[in-house]
Formats: sequence, C-alpha cells, structure tokens
Amino acid sequence: MSGRARLALTAAAATLMASCALLPLVSPMTWLFQAAFLVAVQTGVGAAARRVPLTRPLTVAAQALVTLLTLTMVFARGHALAGVIPGPDTFRYFGDLLQQGSDDVSRYAIPAPLTPGIRLMVIGGVLVVGLVVDTLAVTFRSAAPAGLPLLALYSVAAGLSDGPTDWLWFLVAAAGYLMLLLAEGRERLSQWGRVFGGAPRTPGGQESGAVAPARTGRRIGFAVLGVALFVPFAMPSIQGGLLDAAGTGVGIGNGNGGTISAVNPLVSLRDSLNVDEDRQVLSLKASDNADVSDLYLRIVSLDDFDGTTWKPAQRHITGVPDKLPTPPGLGGDVKRTTVKSTITAADWYAQDWLPMPYPPSGVKVAGTWRYEPVGMTLVGDHGQNTRGETYQVTSLDVQPTAEQLAAAPEPSAAMKREYTKVPSSLPSVVAKTAQEVTAGSTSHYEEAVRLQDYFAVSGGFQYDTQVEVGRGEGAIANFLKQKRGFCVHFSFAMAAMARTLGIPARVAVGFAPGTPQADGTVSVGLKDAHAWPELYFEGVGWTRFEPTPTRGTTPSYTLSQTPGSAVPDEPLPSKGASTAPSASASQSESCTPQLRKQDACSSPSAAAAVHSGDGGPPWWQLALWALGGLAVSAVPLAPMLYRQRVRAGRLGAYDRTPAGVAAHTLAVWLELTDTAWDFGIPPDESQTPRNAAARIVRLGRLDPAAGASVHRVADAVEQVLYAPRPRLTAGLADDVRRVSAAFNGTVGGPARLRALFAPRSAVRAVWAASAGWARLRERATALRPPLRKPSGQES
Repeated sequence: MSGRARLALTAAAATLMASCALLPLVSPMTWLFQAAFLVAVQTGVGAAARRVPLTRPLTVAAQALVTLLTLTMVFARGHALAGVIPGPDTFRYFGDLLQQGSDDVSRYAIPAPLTPGIRLMVIGGVLVVGLVVDTLAVTFRSAAPAGLPLLALYSVAAGLSDGPTDWLWFLVAAAGYLMLLLAEGRERLSQWGRVFGGAPRTPGGQESGAVAPARTGRRIGFAVLGVALFVPFAMPSIQGGLLDAAGTGVGIGNGNGGTISAVNPLVSLRDSLNVDEDRQVLSLKASDNADVSDLYLRIVSLDDFDGTTWKPAQRHITGVPDKLPTPPGLGGDVKRTTVKSTITAADWYAQDWLPMPYPPSGVKVAGTWRYEPVGMTLVGDHGQNTRGETYQVTSLDVQPTAEQLAAAPEPSAAMKREYTKVPSSLPSVVAKTAQEVTAGSTSHYEEAVRLQDYFAVSGGFQYDTQVEVGRGEGAIANFLKQKRGFCVHFSFAMAAMARTLGIPARVAVGFAPGTPQADGTVSVGLKDAHAWPELYFEGVGWTRFEPTPTRGTTPSYTLSQTPGSAVPDEPLPSKGASTAPSASASQSESCTPQLRKQDACSSPSAAAAVHSGDGGPPWWQLALWALGGLAVSAVPLAPMLYRQRVRAGRLGAYDRTPAGVAAHTLAVWLELTDTAWDFGIPPDESQTPRNAAARIVRLGRLDPAAGASVHRVADAVEQVLYAPRPRLTAGLADDVRRVSAAFNGTVGGPARLRALFAPRSAVRAVWAASAGWARLRERATALRPPLRKPSGQES
C-alpha cells in the first residue's frame, strides 16, 4: 500500500474516532456503522481519483458528488430520479429532514432517539467533516489544519454531553488526530528514502544510532495525551460559573424549598411526602366561586422511559399564545366545562414549571414564561419561577363517558411510536403481569381500568412513603413483588404496563387536590405532591387515571363495574363549574402547527410523515446502494477517467533499456495524436510521423513553442522506428503536456469540456474490448474438440 493510501485510511479513521464523541448523544449507536461505511466509500473514491490521477479540484468534486449520491440513496431514494440522482424535490426533502432533525434535537433529552432527521444530521455531518479532513490532509497534504474540523466535531459533541466518560472520547479524538499527524510525517519522510528509517538492531537486540522519527513521534504523542488527560485532575477546580451544572429542578432553579423536581421525582416526591410540617405551597380559588376541591394541578409530564425511571423528553418551547389550542386528540363530542381559577404560590416556593390544571386553555401570568406545546405546560425563562406569583388559568374539565373511552379508535402510528416504547431491558415480568391482569379485556379502556383496579383495589398493594426509592432496571419488577410503595411507584408501574399493552402512556407530576378552606379557597401543601399516569385515547386525548390507593380521587369514568369489587365512593362533581361548553374544535383545529411539526397529531398527514427504524437500513442494503451509486456516477465520468488513466501510463515511468525507450517513445507519440484527436484532429495512419506532426500544428493553430514540441516528439519516433539503436530523447512527456496546454488555449469552452468529459480518443477502449472479445472467441474455438462424423459416413 502506498503512503498516500495509508494517509487516506488514517484520515478516515481519525474522522470516525472524533465522531465517537457523538455516541452519548444519540441512541442506538447503529448510525456509527452506517457512517463508517459511507466514509469508507468516500475515502475509496478519493483514493481512486488520486490514482487516475485527477487534479485536486476534480478529486474533491468527485468525492463530494459520490457523497451526495450516497446520502440520496440512504435518505431520499424515494424523492430522487432512479433512486440515486438528486433533483429539486430531493433537496426540498433534505431541507425538511434537517428541519425535523433540528426540532428533534430541541425536543428530546440526551440520549435522543435516532429519528430520520437526527440520523441525517449526524451521518451527514460526519461525512462533511470526513471530506474536509481528507481534502486537507491527503489531497493537499496538510494534516495540521485538518485538526480544525476534527476539533469542531468533537467540540459540538462535548458541549452537549456531560457524562462521566467524556474524557474517554477526548482521548479517542486526540489519538486520531495524532495518528493523522504521524501518518503524514511518515509519508513525507518516506519520500527521502531509507536514511530516515532508523538504524537496524544489533544482534544483542539493542538499537544503535538514531531512533526513527516516527517512533519518536509516537512517544511524544503518548506523552502529550497523558499530560492533557491527567493534568486537569491536579488543577484546582472552579465551582459555579456559566457552565456549572443545573440544580435538581427542571428549569433554572435549584430545586430547593420543596419543589417538585421533574428530573428526579422519585427523590423529591418522597421528600415532600415525608416532611414533618405540611407547609402550604399553593392557594387555589375559582374566579366565579366554583368548586375546585377536586382539581389536580399538573407541573410537567414524564414521557421518556428508559427502563430505570421516567423523565421529561426535551421539548421545543415557544412564546405563550394568548389562547392555548385544544389539546391533541380531544373530539368535539366529548363533554367539557370551563373552569377559571386563580392560583397563588407561596413566597418560598420557587418552581420553574407553572402548576396548572390540565388541559389549560388560557393563562395570564406575569414574568417571562415559555410554552411547551406537546405537554401544554409553561416553563420559566431566564430565571423566572413561581415564587410569590399569582396567576389565572382557564382550563377544561373534560368529562368523557366510559362508552366513549371504550369505543376509542386506535391512536395514530406517530402517537404509538413515541408513547408505547419500552426498552428491551424491561423485565419480562412487567409485560407478563399486565397480560395476566387484563386477560379477557375487549378494549384498551377496559385494560386500563383493570390495571387501575389491580393497583388500587384488588392487587393487595399498600401505600407507604417510607419505602426506599427503587433504582435500576428491576425497580418496577421489585415493586410488583413487594407491593408496597407511594405514588411514584404506582404511576410508573401502571404507565409501563400500559405501554406493553400498546396503550400510549406517560406520567404526570404535580399536586393532588388540596384541602378546602373556610374562605372558599383550596390549600395545596407539600404532602399533596403526587404523580399519576395519563393514558391516551383517540377522541378524548390524554386521560388521567389514579392507581395509587388512598390518594387523590378516582375519576368517574374509570369506576369498575365488576360485581363484588370494593371501589371508592364516586367523587362529587364540581358543582360550581361553568356549564358553558367550550367551542368544539375539529381535529385539524386542535392540531397546532407546532404539534403537527412534532408529529403528535392524528391527522392524515401523520401517515405521510417520514418513518424509519432506529437502526436504519441494514448494512448490506447500504452496500448495494453505495455500489449502485458508484456505478451510476462512474458511467458519465468513465471516458474522462479512462483518458486520465491512459495518459498517466503513457507519460509515466518506463524502463531505460532500449526496448523500454522505444515503447515509451511510441506511447508518447500515441498520446500526442490522441490529445489532438480529443480536440477535433483525428489521426491519419497513412502519414509519416513528420507529416502527421505538420498537420497537427497546422490544424491546431499551435504557437511556435508548441509546434516545436510536436516536431520534437515526431523526430524521436522516427529515430526509434528507423535508427539501428533507439536513443533516449529527454523531456518528451513535458512536450506532450505543453501541446495539451496549447490546445486548451486555442479552443473555446465547449471544446475544452468536450475534450475533458467526452474525449473522442476514448473510443480506443471500445476497440480494445472488441479485439479482446475476438481473441477470446478464437481461443475458445481453438480449444473446442472437432466434431466427429458419424460412422459409415464418407467425407
């Protein structure tokens, strides 16, 4: 393998090593194998182009073209001509995918799922960096500046990740860059011969003389990595500052003062429920003196389940609209009433998320707040929190019937894809228990009610806030076995089991109904902190369930009708709630542009959204696409590549023996006549070299210098053909290059392009193939046994 090829492979390896820093950001890691294959294709095209050889700009252009074709085959083959040639629709589709990826990046927490948009951003980014690194380090032989794109790739990943293994990705990326520098240095030194190869070892095994520079470079590189890795641990650390880690709360607050932390509700909820003094957190009063004693206040929803715990997915936030949209999935035939409430937060309660009834339809609050449309929640911006805030919330009291829930159709594919995911590490006992509890159910609604009754009534579970917080993948399985826990355990287990049954589920964190006061307000205290599951039913939307025994209120639409079941008393309805129904919104009206962009609507457009498996196409399919792309791109470039390769062989090195000199001289003459042919002067085999040279100079209108070069080559050919002993004529290859440059200067742009991309002399390849086929047929005929005449037949 040549030094340039080794350098190209090292550049590709350095790119992939730096891209490993992206592994903690996206899951699963199958994108890395896809990126590695496409980088290998890109590197192979560059190596082939340099071997032809093509000029540096053409080499980069060929790599960029193949990169575009492979990305088109992998991501947009349905929007391209023949599945590989990009067009205007392809680039529009790429733009949509990139926009989707940008939304997904702001929507999901780390590690983000490998959505099509994110996959395009990650793999496309790696390919772009790989192209820049290959161009700088290999094509232009300048490896040091190639560290800048590698640094950019690593810095983006390191800036987003904050894991305990960040030092490992730094080590991998830095090692890749050092490998690239050493490979370039070795390739440069190899051009000077063996003097820099290091002294041989003596028989005793000791090295004598100077140590090889490459070996010295490796030692220096290891020393630099060690210093960079271990010195920061010995330096005094600076606490706080712009990059200091956030507190325990969701937003910017530090989570002190009994806030409900949506990042780790297992700990914060348990601490709130076990306080000695039940301090008031919120005061709630209906604006029209309605009864709000049964009102849940929701802070945030947890919709990302990793098998260990539930946490909120990172969502895109916008400005707070004047009127909040109808919640997704809520149909116009479901009864709902409007409730207007005024909420006052304690002056010590600093929560970054605004507690509100769900679903809110309007909110009036002072300060800087932002709206998260998927969960329909408000989050403080630039340090804003609830401390001492008084705000008004208009919400909907949705009152579906059991019949409506039982008749709910299947949710959209997008909803099921996002909200029914369970990790493979979830113990099988969770799904098995869900199947046993709901056996015989005829609808998702009946399954949900049976799950709720299993936890709250018939399963033998006990409410206990002293139970240790469960951790690890077996936490839910252990809870199902011990049957003791508090609201977090019940809500987490029911939501996980619902997902295994194909019911979209998430967990809400907030406050259960508080205690009515003599002045008509409702006091919500720390011990009212609560978590409950929300299950999605098409036509109704996200619906609250209450599996925690002795906590909250059981919704009337979930009361079990099984004979002999001991169920809690039906809660009293809110008598003072406004009976004026809200304007019923159609399905399209309830789907905001933000929700539609995040694929959270059940509209027909959801079926047309981009769908892809997390792992993407299998490797063999990618290989076939890449080979197909290379074949398609090679067809229009084949004449140019053939001429470049032939020209390099004719004008390259040769044997200095008489036979080698003669062959080289004739090859140079053939290249000269083919060059003239490419520019429109066909060869005339009937003329002598001297007359042919005069014809080329006359028809090509060559300047005196170029004309002299043509005659010099012709004289060398005559000397080889007619002299007793061939004599070497130096500089013939340079003469041909001078003539080619002169032709480029005398013809117009179309003729130059024709000579480059569609050279006429490339027809020799067809002639050679035809002659080879004829020889092959002759050999096959010669090897075929002669036909024997039947016996008794005379010739």
